[in-house]
Amino acid sequence: MADRTVAQLVVDRLRAWRVPRAFGCPGDAIAPVVEALDTAGGDPEFVPARHEEAAAFMATGHAKFTGGIGVCLATQGPSAVHLLNGLYDAKLDSRPVVAILGEDVTGPLGEVHEEIGLSRLFGDVCHQFVRYGRTPAQVPALLDQALRTAAATRSPTCVVLPRALQVAVVPDLQPDTVGVLNATPGEPLARVLPHQADLDAAAALLSVGARVAILVGQGARGAAGQIAALADRLGAGVASSLPGKPVLDERLPFHTGVLGAVGTTAAAQLMGGADTLLLVGTNDPWTDYLPMPGQARTIQIDIDGRRIGSRYPVDVPLVGDATETLRALLAQVADRPHRQWRATVSGSVERWRAEAAARAAEPAEPVNPQLVLHELSTRLPRTGSVAVDVGSVLYWYARHLELPPGVDAQLCGALGSPGCAVPYALAAKLERPDEPVIAMLGDGAMQLNGLAELITVAHRWQGWADPRLVVLVLNDRDQRGLDHRGWVPGVAGRRADVPYAGWARLLGLHGVRVDRPELVGAAWDEALAADRPCVLEAVVDPGVPLRVPEPALADLRGLFADGDAARRVRDRMMSAERSVVEAEDLV
Repeated sequence: MADRTVAQLVVDRLRAWRVPRAFGCPGDAIAPVVEALDTAGGDPEFVPARHEEAAAFMATGHAKFTGGIGVCLATQGPSAVHLLNGLYDAKLDSRPVVAILGEDVTGPLGEVHEEIGLSRLFGDVCHQFVRYGRTPAQVPALLDQALRTAAATRSPTCVVLPRALQVAVVPDLQPDTVGVLNATPGEPLARVLPHQADLDAAAALLSVGARVAILVGQGARGAAGQIAALADRLGAGVASSLPGKPVLDERLPFHTGVLGAVGTTAAAQLMGGADTLLLVGTNDPWTDYLPMPGQARTIQIDIDGRRIGSRYPVDVPLVGDATETLRALLAQVADRPHRQWRATVSGSVERWRAEAAARAAEPAEPVNPQLVLHELSTRLPRTGSVAVDVGSVLYWYARHLELPPGVDAQLCGALGSPGCAVPYALAAKLERPDEPVIAMLGDGAMQLNGLAELITVAHRWQGWADPRLVVLVLNDRDQRGLDHRGWVPGVAGRRADVPYAGWARLLGLHGVRVDRPELVGAAWDEALAADRPCVLEAVVDPGVPLRVPEPALADLRGLFADGDAARRVRDRMMSAERSVVEAEDLV
């Protein structure tokens, strides 16, 4: 066999690990690897982004939407720095991503203009694995270890390859090491179940609970059937974290929606009345919305034992895969639905849905942003993907868009970085070009990097079997900051009013601009029927209030600084619980 270069070995290893594409920006220090990818016949392919931050978001989006390993490329210096945001997204949301960096150090003292200490720069975000390639013989094992570590730890890793090493010739001394692949990246590497004693304790708690609440996170993906069956068996209500929104069909009558500051009043009320709480694959930070300490006995399921009890006190920890653990619990939990509690939950859900529809119908100047998401909810394709950015769009997405089963949705969960939606949408579309994709973002995120990445969309869309990629831009022209309490005072301003739909048309894409509420539905119909990607620009009112739901029994939370007061409140709750159980037994 002819000798190959190290750059070609990189391509070989990515192919062996079934990595379909690598995202990045070409540069001299990584040029040999990019050239090798360009001559690889698309297996894997190189996807050039307009900016390295977008490339890293694409790699993380690929990992989120597919469960596989995302790969991004960059050179040293500022190019490497720009990767950090997307890599921290992967780290905080536990997604496997490998960053391959080129370095060209040719000065007399090994110094060049753009040199940055890459091992220190990436030492935190890629703390599981940061290595330099030194010799050609090291490279295959080095890349295998980076890919294996990313898959096993569900985190980003980093490999630095000097440019001189990339072009070095490697004699074919031994056969390629093929067949070293892990289980599907991002998934448990084995069938993981908790100890039987812990399962027994959890089943006992669930069986005696009179008002059970289940909080579902992204770690529960694939367990929708088990969650619904357990909820029916116990007469429980269900809420989801924001990243867990796609896990379970929100149209179910006992699904209260998203919990937290962006969420629904029904979800807050569910937690306020619960005496038993089951957390499934969630590390939700909005603990103010969980039951008050001492109110509910709590079980937590997570594949990563480090997360159990890190946000909220837990009575029974269950370290295991969500689907397998729930299946084991179903075999032990008695069929004892609590009809009064389920009726209470369902009534709360009905009231919230009516309230949400009323909010969407409220007049605004010119368009109510809630109406835009409400109109999409009835038109959302039954297959495909949704990418959601950061900002007020998260509130409207969480409350007004019902995701049908089979439609995945991803967002920048723990990091909360704006500018991720369009790169995410591109990653989803490149993986499944025969399905529609919708990106949702505000005008600030669109100006951040969405405008530039529309060039990438324009460059690639004609090869897609289904050309539909709709980019919804909520154009409110507002520069105020946003946090969990709402708009931050004192920094109000007007953002430049960019013609987003017009920019799309300049690129050869479709563009629709809507500024009248009675035309919102027709605008969605036009965007979803377009024969090419489309930017739907909705001119919305920045003054529509976010209306953060109040945590149930919020006025009592201060009592828990006093241990005696806490015990008195808990005693009253236990007494009320006994009354409910006795009443249900008589029904």
